[in-house]
Order: sequence, then C-alpha cells, then structure tokens
Amino acid sequence: MKKIFTILLFLFAQRLFAQSFQTCFDTTRLRVDLIFAGNAEQQSVYFVGLHKEPQWGGSQTNLIDPFDYGEYCYKVFSPDNQLVFSRGFSSLFYEWRTTEEAKSLSRAHPFSLLLPMPKREVRLEIYERMKKTNEWRLLFATKINPSDKQIKQDAPAHFAATALLHQGHPSQKVDVALLAEGYTAGEMEKFRADAARFMDYLFAVEPFASHRHDFNIWTVEAVSEASGTDIPHEGIWKNTAADAGFYTFGIDRYLTAPDHTRLCELAWNTPYDVLYVLVNTEKYGGGGIYNFYGLSMSDHPLAKDVFPHEFGHAFAGLADEYYTSEVAYHDFYDFETEPWEPNLTTLVDFDKKWRDLLDKDTPVPTPNTAAYANTVGVFEGGGYISKGVFRPALDCRMKSNTTKGFCPVCHRAIIKMIEAYCK
Repeated sequence: MKKIFTILLFLFAQRLFAQSFQTCFDTTRLRVDLIFAGNAEQQSVYFVGLHKEPQWGGSQTNLIDPFDYGEYCYKVFSPDNQLVFSRGFSSLFYEWRTTEEAKSLSRAHPFSLLLPMPKREVRLEIYERMKKTNEWRLLFATKINPSDKQIKQDAPAHFAATALLHQGHPSQKVDVALLAEGYTAGEMEKFRADAARFMDYLFAVEPFASHRHDFNIWTVEAVSEASGTDIPHEGIWKNTAADAGFYTFGIDRYLTAPDHTRLCELAWNTPYDVLYVLVNTEKYGGGGIYNFYGLSMSDHPLAKDVFPHEFGHAFAGLADEYYTSEVAYHDFYDFETEPWEPNLTTLVDFDKKWRDLLDKDTPVPTPNTAAYANTVGVFEGGGYISKGVFRPALDCRMKSNTTKGFCPVCHRAIIKMIEAYCK
C-alpha cells in the first residue's frame, strides 16, 4: 500500500510540475546576452539584449536547480514573486579573476544565459557565490517582458543542426550539441566522422555507457573560413567560427573560446543542455566549465581520454583532482569553506560530500599509497592545491589521463545529473 501511495504521489508531482511549466513558459528558448566585467576585486554585469530561439531543450518538470553548483546562479521569479526557474553555472571570466593579471587589469567577457521563454513578465536575478562564506550575493537584476518588441527573432547563423543520436524528446533527455570549430566547408565530412567518434568515446566510459538511452547527440556544422585554431605563442592565427585558441591565461594546453555569446549564436537552432566544441587540431589541449561549455582537440592520440574529463566539468560540475600541473589560478579554493564541486572537500563539511561511501576502516585523511588504489577515501591534493584540499580516489578520470574511468564519487555525481535532466 505504501509503495502504491509513493507512486501516486510521484505521478501527481510530475503532473503538477508540468502544469507549472505550461503556466509560466512556452517551449521556445530565451537567450539573455550579457557582459561580465571587472577584475580580481570587483565585478559587474551589464545587459546587452534578448534573443528568441526555436526550442527549449531542457526539462519541463525539473525547473529549480537541485544541486547548488557553480560560482554563479540565476533565478527567474514570476509576477507574484514565486521562484519558477533557476540554474547554477561557472564561467571563464570567473577563472580569469583568480589570475595574476586580474590584480592589475579589468576585462569584459560576453556571456549568455538560457531559459524557457516566459509567458508573462518575469524578474531575472544573477548571484555570485562569496568565496569566504559560500553564500549568494545579488549581482544583477532586470525584468523581462516576453512581449518586448526588441526581443530579436532572427537567425544569427545558418549552420545545419543534425541529430546524430535521437532517442526521445529533448525535455526528457540529456541533449549534447557537438559544435564544429576550425572546420572549413570542405572538411564537414571529417567533422561528422569526428563527432561520431567522440560520441563513441563518451559511451565507452561509465556511467555514460549504461545511460546511453538517456542522451540525444546533435551536431552543429559551423563552417570556418580557415582550418585549425589559434596558437598565439607559436604565432598561428586562424579565422574560425568560434574564435577558439590555445594559451588561455598563458597556459600552453588551455584551449578555450572566450566569447560565450558567439558560441550560443552558432548553436541557436539546437535544443541542447550541454555545448561541447570539437576543435579541428592535433595539438593537445582542452577546457571545460560547468554549465558553460566544454571543448577539446579532435585528433590528438589522447582525445578519447580528454573528452570525458572536460565533459565531466561542463556537464556534472566535477572539479580537477590534479595538483601538480601548471595553472594560472591563485587561491582558487578557500580552506574555510567547502568546495561546491561534488568531488572535492576541505573537510569543513565533509558529511555533505562522500562520507557515506567510506568504509569504516578507511583512515581520514587516506594515505596516497598504492595500498588504497581501489578505495574510496580522502586523499590530500586536488583542485590545483597539494595541501588542504582532498579528493575521493587515488586516481580518477578527473585527475589523470592514465586511469580507466571515473571514481565512485564522480560516477554517482554524473548519474544524479543525468537523472535531473531526464525528469
């Protein structure tokens, strides 16, 4: 009887959430274009414009973010002040603010937020996470009226968006858009083959392999004038669709596309939850930022290993677990607060992380020795820091390219994210 009651309650909740979506939103997508600007000490958000796009691809039931991930979040409130939509995210701009350059220079970065198109006027609020307290501080607020005649409805790009793998309605699947970068019109056959290969890379790794049925994979054939990508420290510059390039923050391997709005414009007609850029190059590199984008090289021998790692960042909010490689960040984590990422801890509030996965005999901290190679533990070193930050496994896909896959903690976090998108 209890089981029947639980099922009925779940079905009622699903119907209630669906009605909530239908009351507040339609099935098109609203893109909010913004500028984030500032330096290491302060930041501001500036409004640029609004753009109506063909299809909202996200869940129509799971509208409120259940994770509290990201350095930022945005919330949408109805006219009667009810929270109707929210999402967490991070950005390249946030990462830049932790670099040495940001201490003496101010910069501006384009950024876009996506949400289902509201049926009535709503209030959009953007918050920043305060590193010292983990609390949210209001950064920006504006009202959005869907009847505003200045909401653009033109097609900013005319690139083909094709379903490489289609297994259900976008509102009930994780929709991944693979975007071509540095592929000329004559190289689109190569892009299609590369995209199919990368799809196979994803589903060769657990837990994605067991959840293949929960995904749609789309390709966006963004045509570039030139083949390849920018390599500034080698004097190589290419005219490409997304203007991606290496040497971000002075790091040779850090491959990014600084103009986030430009990427969103390229994928405007694709119903995606995750945007991943395939960069047509043999040079090693990549990047991934939560609810922002992931990207990596197409043809390096380690492409099959780097792709799941960067996808883990962009999709599931997983942190880097390595701490010996060169990075440009300073004081990326505060030892007095718990990292928001599910696979790192400072032990400030470890009960909220993976304590439930520890064996009662596993020491905390756990020695970084081969004796604990197959143990879920609390290993010191992670998040670019050798002391004071801890990771859950001796090795993991989020730590190195040599391991077979994700550790149990990352595995669980990925499954939770898949389930959230498919509800």
